[in-house]
Amino acid sequence: MTDLNTPWWSDAVFYQAYPRSFRDSDGDGVGDLDGVTAELDYLDDLGIDAIWLNPVMVSPMADHGYDVADPRDVDPLFGGIGALHRLIEAAHARGIKITMDLVPNHTSSQHVWFREALAAGAGSVQRARYIFRDGSGPHGQHPPNNWVSVFGGPAWTRVVEPDGNVGQWYLHLFDPEQPDLNWENPEIFADLEKTLRFWLDLGVDGFRIDVAHGMAKPAGLPDMRNPDLPMLTLDDDDPRFNHDGVHEIHRFIRRVLNDYPNAVTIGEIWVFDNEDFAKYLRPDELHLGFNFRLVRAKFDAVEVREAIENSLAAAELAGSPATWTLSNHDVEREVSRYGGGAAGLARANAMAMVMLALPGIVFVYNGEELGLPNVDLPDEVLQDPTWERSGHEERGRDGCRVPMPWDGGTPPFGFSTNPDTWLPIPAEWAALTVDKQRADEDSTLAFFRRAIHLRKQTAQFSGTDITWQDTDDEALVFRTGGGLTCALNTGSVAVALPAGEVLLSSAPLADGELPPNTAVWLI
Repeated sequence: MTDLNTPWWSDAVFYQAYPRSFRDSDGDGVGDLDGVTAELDYLDDLGIDAIWLNPVMVSPMADHGYDVADPRDVDPLFGGIGALHRLIEAAHARGIKITMDLVPNHTSSQHVWFREALAAGAGSVQRARYIFRDGSGPHGQHPPNNWVSVFGGPAWTRVVEPDGNVGQWYLHLFDPEQPDLNWENPEIFADLEKTLRFWLDLGVDGFRIDVAHGMAKPAGLPDMRNPDLPMLTLDDDDPRFNHDGVHEIHRFIRRVLNDYPNAVTIGEIWVFDNEDFAKYLRPDELHLGFNFRLVRAKFDAVEVREAIENSLAAAELAGSPATWTLSNHDVEREVSRYGGGAAGLARANAMAMVMLALPGIVFVYNGEELGLPNVDLPDEVLQDPTWERSGHEERGRDGCRVPMPWDGGTPPFGFSTNPDTWLPIPAEWAALTVDKQRADEDSTLAFFRRAIHLRKQTAQFSGTDITWQDTDDEALVFRTGGGLTCALNTGSVAVALPAGEVLLSSAPLADGELPPNTAVWLI
């Protein structure tokens, strides 16, 4: 319930549309922007305020769009620039904002700059756009340092020089097809400004900034203390991420965004020290930052409370609204994360109520509102670069990216007219289609719709803080500044309901008690 004097995003519900998995409009088996446009009424009925689109720029798709070859055009796979025009116009007509993914840490190896860098050779101005270094050891045969890729394997690849001999190495914190940009080069800043203004002038309402903690690199590129850390490391001493120089990049982005006062920036910030996290949200940097503590918390009242308290503390340090999400395109879906099956779904719905009750901004991921679980895909269909880079040890993120089921009784469930979808949709999702859940007032979709609409229409959801009530370690109860009480039971036995009139519960209540795996709102 946003005040007219506050930004539109201050308590918005964003829907993360993963375009290739939302809906396919042209029958090629891959979702596209016209598919998103075709289902705007569905999203409007859900009650969302804004859409975050995963990357749709021109790309070879080595990492499904996060390897950008042309940052100022839309890939034909998603319908080209015309399809984005149509989506923006149709969304704005419904009062829905459109935000896009921005990928400033790296480009595709097919970007014209990188092709020029390979052709130009060592010491050239073309190579100065990226991070090329001579190798270590005899004849430079070893990488310049011990950094590893987030996707597995070394973070360096050696190139063949124009004379045909092996030579320098280039840095890629992710896939070799995603070379890192050199943000000490002023040319990178100038090009990013062109990109920002291109999309904002087109009508885009803001950006989710990929790897917002990773663009700047420390002088000398010192070795990692622990190169064996897993993907998305939490080591505060990791030299690959959270270098102080990144803040000048965000200040630069903010100076551009200040010319577009209704546009928002949302950083992907994998930083877990609250003071460090808050630095990204200073008044002249990002508007918002993804805080992933709630994603990482188990279905445990103590862990959930700690995640909420830490997230609110970080937001308060920054003077910025908190952000909340339970899933995205990079993590296991919460139904599976919380145990799978009926229990996993019940816990996911309960956690959705906790999330929606909290002050700030909420992000709902593509299919979360249907209660979709992760999919255990066969080896031969896996596409995430993590699968190959890890030597088939890490299955990657494909299981949370399977296309949405819309209608019908067999795959592809109306997602596409083509049965050969980019990832296969499991036959058991027949019970989870949008069409089937629309007709069922007890469905997960109906539950999400009621919860989001209540959040927007009920005065008690207002306020920017919460107060906790004393409970045992298997339940949590908090009250919003506007007077809404939210209770969650993560234990194995029912607990007494707090005082108040029940507004909504994630499962049926009985005898004045809150069952296990259930949340409730009271006023």
